[in-house]
Amino acid sequence: MLPNIVHGLLAVILTALLIAHPHPAASQMMRSCAGRSEIVKFLDSNFSEKLTAVGLINQNAALEVYAAESGTWTLIITDVHGISCVLLSGDSWETMPALPALAT
Repeated sequence: MLPNIVHGLLAVILTALLIAHPHPAASQMMRSCAGRSEIVKFLDSNFSEKLTAVGLINQNAALEVYAAESGTWTLIITDVHGISCVLLSGDSWETMPALPALAT
């Protein structure tokens, strides 16, 4: 069940990558990749976006979601060298309640 959820989520993200239109956070970035601290500072100072969620992609990269109370959000990938790339951004972010523990 859980692998199906993960595959479904990845399919949604990949589809969104193809059709998404970035909000100002991404469009104001001079480049789509920079040092993680530079991107984090930009998101905080311009949009009040804070780290909301994080997950490992593999041994070399992590996915991070930054979101603001205003609803703006940005999805970045950071590699082991500290380089982050903006993948997606948008509006109307809502935090969902935690999932109940799955029985094994």
